[in-house]
Amino acid sequence: MALRDRYYEHQRPILGTVSVIGFFLLWEWLLTSVVTVDPFFLTQPSKVAAAAKELFLGGAIWQDLAVSSKAFLWGFSAAVIVGIPTGVFMGWRRRAEYTLDPFFTALYASPLVALAPLLIIIFGVGLTGKVVLVFLLAVFPFIFNAFAGVKSTDRLLVNVVRSFGGKEKDIYWKVILPSILPYMVAGARIAIGRGIVGIIVGEFYAASEGIGFAISRFGDTYRLPEMFAAILVLMILAVVFTEGLRKLENVLAPWKIGQEAR
Repeated sequence: MALRDRYYEHQRPILGTVSVIGFFLLWEWLLTSVVTVDPFFLTQPSKVAAAAKELFLGGAIWQDLAVSSKAFLWGFSAAVIVGIPTGVFMGWRRRAEYTLDPFFTALYASPLVALAPLLIIIFGVGLTGKVVLVFLLAVFPFIFNAFAGVKSTDRLLVNVVRSFGGKEKDIYWKVILPSILPYMVAGARIAIGRGIVGIIVGEFYAASEGIGFAISRFGDTYRLPEMFAAILVLMILAVVFTEGLRKLENVLAPWKIGQEAR
């Protein structure tokens, strides 16, 4: 019984790890035993693992990750600082919603990645251009999720705070903020992926270093194992960030743990 309880307690990482390992084993088996694919178009996980080992031992990828991480963190932080208050304000003030929602919806639906060359021309090929691109791609999930979180806030709790003499700031801190936390985690998970896309696209167009530039360079020279290894690193980082957000949610909103268990 204890073993079963331990499994249910850790079934998320166990099942996730099994599915990922199974995917790579299936990939390896298909390319070695079932089909023959030109190595210029697709490579094997074993070769990707060997290439990743060489990249990390060589040290070049660490510099690329440092360059890309700086732009990502600046852009993502700006998206959090701007997006959450904007979404909360739109959700709480109806006039702000009517004024800003059509504008933000149009921007969110537009292919912002296609504007990357223009942003690079305006802000340059250095850090600023990549930060702006990450910000534009990552800010809208925070805006719309914060907006949805405010709209789903229990109005009874708002009335209770007001009936006990609570002020506007009490409603924000004691009712709205706890209500939107799960929405912010969901928005951050989307924003992480969009921000990583922003980094890659920005470094594709104009960069001489960074993980996106490395992927582009490996692809242009048909070094597929190295290219897939760099992509795999980004995927792992995205998973780590997402799981970190999940742990943070469990700390800030512990009442969600019981709901997920059901």
